[in-house]
Amino acid sequence: MSIGADTPYQKAIDAIESLPFEDREEVLAIMRMRLSEERRDEMAANAQEALTAVREGWAKYGTVEDLKSDLAAD
Repeated sequence: MSIGADTPYQKAIDAIESLPFEDREEVLAIMRMRLSEERRDEMAANAQEALTAVREGWAKYGTVEDLKSDLAAD
């Protein structure tokens, strides 16, 4: 991947690489934790949306065969 030297992404990488090893490990651990939290929030929002769809009656559910039949009918 080619990244220009003046991009914010490259500046962030350079800043992290200038840290001592232990600090870089800590940055990595923090970023993994934040990414996990962000993904968990996204999954919770998707689940809430699915529950709302079921409660409001505009979600369909069934077997794969039901899905095939619905798609063929459209």
